[in-house]
Amino acid sequence: MSDSLPLLLRAARGESVDRPPVWMMRQAGRYMKVYRDLRDRHPGFRERSENPDLSYEISMQPFQEFEPDGVILFSDILTPLPGMGINFDIVESKGPLIQEPIRSTDQIKQLKTLEPKETMPFVGEVLGRLRESVGNKAAVLGFVGAPWTLAAYVVEGKSSKNYAIIKAMAFQQPALLHQLLDHFAESIAIYLRYQIDSGAQVVQMFDSWAGQLSPIDYDNFAAPYQQKVIKLVKETHPDTPMILYISGSAGVLERMGNSGVDIVSLDWTVDMADGCARLPNNIGVQGNVDPGLLFGSTEAIKSRIVDTVRKAKGRRHILNLGHGILPGTPEENARTFFEVGKSVNELIRNYS
Repeated sequence: MSDSLPLLLRAARGESVDRPPVWMMRQAGRYMKVYRDLRDRHPGFRERSENPDLSYEISMQPFQEFEPDGVILFSDILTPLPGMGINFDIVESKGPLIQEPIRSTDQIKQLKTLEPKETMPFVGEVLGRLRESVGNKAAVLGFVGAPWTLAAYVVEGKSSKNYAIIKAMAFQQPALLHQLLDHFAESIAIYLRYQIDSGAQVVQMFDSWAGQLSPIDYDNFAAPYQQKVIKLVKETHPDTPMILYISGSAGVLERMGNSGVDIVSLDWTVDMADGCARLPNNIGVQGNVDPGLLFGSTEAIKSRIVDTVRKAKGRRHILNLGHGILPGTPEENARTFFEVGKSVNELIRNYS
């Protein structure tokens, strides 16, 4: 144990810390004017995320403004896809578009083994620069999409409300889908190892759409491939804390706790006390303030953060939102979130 390490890293490893560290999912992004101004100059999302100078600048924007305890790589869960032979674009206000959705055995057989150093050197460069810039003032976070969620995008070809195409594949051609999921699990493990080797100190896996699965289908199509990624990464990087986040995860929390991750990130639809009660004591928790609360008053933000931290007392806890910060959130309210998070112990005493 070393007090010289970043607070978030120490907390994520289960060390005793004075307060829960605080960062936000999507903390670098559209709610910040400085980001919107940069976006106007560089309208292509892939340019912003794959140009190392731009990605680094955007990653650092919230740190320079608010000094959160974590600085996360500005990227996207689909970023590794071209390295596997799957091209995509992200269209403003429409989301990701896969140019040739993957729906056949031949397409899966043609997928390439991911070689991040060759196909995504910008990711390693940005992570290294972030580590150098923030030192021990913050932990550098990397992230990936989980196999089910990547498969949902590449099979559907875009975001979906009902996931009819991939669910049709799951129930009509399960072997085909399992083949795709296994390829993604192997590739995502390689990508996470690369991120850690490049400078990421904590990593988060987003299985954003696994909450759309029934528990029995989660056990079949999501959980085994989450577990495979985690197992492969832990084999080579056992000391790097791993976080799992699923949107709409109330029905599968216990399953998330059995995935092998160190920390389960709760969305805001679960009460923090209930979430803690449903997870093993050795599993940390992250979250889970409703991002919509940041449109509220300063007092509302304070009281909710106090409530959340109180309910997580005694657990390894990273304070965060229960989803990404929303576009249009007032920047001063984001600042309040971070400032309150850093002074939460004193506030708890005052609220007692």
